[in-house]
Amino acid sequence: MAKRDISLPAQQPAQPDSPATDHPSAASEAPGSSEDHPRRAGKERFAAPRRTTDRPGKPAKKAYPPRGIARSTGARAFRPAPENPADGDADATPASAQHKGPPSEARQGPRATPQREAVHEASGQTRGLAKESPRLSKLVSQLAQCSRREADEWIENGWVSVDGVVVNRLGARVNPKAKIKIKEIASAHTSESVSIVFNKPRDLPGPPAEAGREAIAALIRADNRWSDDPSPFTFQASHLRGLAQAGKLEADEGGMLAFTQEGSVARRLSGGDSRLEKEYHVRVEGELAADGLDLLRHGLSLDNVKLPRAQVSWLSDQQMRFVLLAGKKGQIERMCELVGLQVTDIKRVRIGSVSLGKLPPGQWRYLREDERF
Repeated sequence: MAKRDISLPAQQPAQPDSPATDHPSAASEAPGSSEDHPRRAGKERFAAPRRTTDRPGKPAKKAYPPRGIARSTGARAFRPAPENPADGDADATPASAQHKGPPSEARQGPRATPQREAVHEASGQTRGLAKESPRLSKLVSQLAQCSRREADEWIENGWVSVDGVVVNRLGARVNPKAKIKIKEIASAHTSESVSIVFNKPRDLPGPPAEAGREAIAALIRADNRWSDDPSPFTFQASHLRGLAQAGKLEADEGGMLAFTQEGSVARRLSGGDSRLEKEYHVRVEGELAADGLDLLRHGLSLDNVKLPRAQVSWLSDQQMRFVLLAGKKGQIERMCELVGLQVTDIKRVRIGSVSLGKLPPGQWRYLREDERF
């Protein structure tokens, strides 16, 4: 029996592991992996090579691209600045692109510093809107150490001049470097609130209750002040500022109108719950009913509302005296019609303890020191 020769193949010696770079990865051999996907190519460009010494199962350390290069696409946000700016061509990278910080900071431009702001202001350039010139009243109050209200009064009275020109207009703006001069009489002047009594003629339409300064100034003037006014006040333009009409008269009524700068007085005269008596002299025509006088005093109703008690008496054959605490529009005319009388003229002669006296129609006077509303 022939003896068969059985020989085993020689065992080849083990070769050392070759680096991973000698064998392309499956991802690189796969068709269309990096060339067809530029985003993936950008990631692989900056990916660190895998070392064979890493333990299996341990993820490789993640690498980040240099500053200024997008991680997703690998594109550079700005062109790199040339090493030597003098060697650069005509279209050199702008200064904003040479900023080493993040792109957001490069686009913002240089930050403002106190030194730059000081140089900017010293160059005479203004930032933002130009400032308005200050009001004259502000400069006067700073110069004379007085209140704004007193400064307004001095300006209205013509006691303030700017560069030699008298300025009496409120709200005027002047150059802060202008020369302001104040008369000596201003320092001796003390702010005062005044009240004025005016005798309204019957044919003169009075100003409305919410009349402005212009409408009141048309009635209260220096030329129509009563010559026998005993008040020591000297008429000034500041006496018209804030002057309010307290109570009103209808167009066909005449007599006493009150104007005041004191808010408390205006409320007492114009309030619906005023307890000040108002006296009227009324001329009438017709025959009074037998019990008409008693009805006028207390017993009449208007618009289904009983009227409060009133003082009514005869002054002459055709003139009556009415004293009311609060009156409605056209109240006296309607009261007289209910008792058979026709009103031809109404004149208010007193409000509270202040009477019209001998004040001529169309003229006015100051409230005396011994008078109070």
